[in-house]
Amino acid sequence: MISMVFKRKEAGITDYSKRLKLLKSREKRFIVRITGKGVIAQVAEYSDIGDRILFTVTDKTLAKYGVDLRGNNIQVCYLVGYIAGIESEKNGVESAVLDTGRRKFRKGGRIAACLKGFTDAGIEVPHGEDVFPDKKRIDGKHLKSPVKISEIVKNFKKMEEKA
Repeated sequence: MISMVFKRKEAGITDYSKRLKLLKSREKRFIVRITGKGVIAQVAEYSDIGDRILFTVTDKTLAKYGVDLRGNNIQVCYLVGYIAGIESEKNGVESAVLDTGRRKFRKGGRIAACLKGFTDAGIEVPHGEDVFPDKKRIDGKHLKSPVKISEIVKNFKKMEEKA
């Protein structure tokens, strides 16, 4: 007897047991994908004909908000998560579960930074407080030329109040 394997499982793209657990929660999913050159954050909900993506935020989206940062470092991941949280509020999303795909979640890592930005924007996601990166790393104080992430977030809040 020949066993059938799903094409996406065989290619190493989808972990179906993990996906099933996420779908059983009946919550919207906060999807974070770290690519070779950037970061992608999406909020999706399950549908019988396929997942429905409510919106997508990437590192390239930061330019629309006047931020000249690109890449997939912790600072960019935090800002992408924060903008995804703002977009979630606009779309009526109050809570979600984190979907990391096949990537392993690491305490203090880039996915954790994206999650921190998402929760700082006011969206409920089940997590432990000890998983987030240090505030110093999010502000980039470990870099030669630190980026003032806290000032950028304040500017986002001012833009929200004006709109």
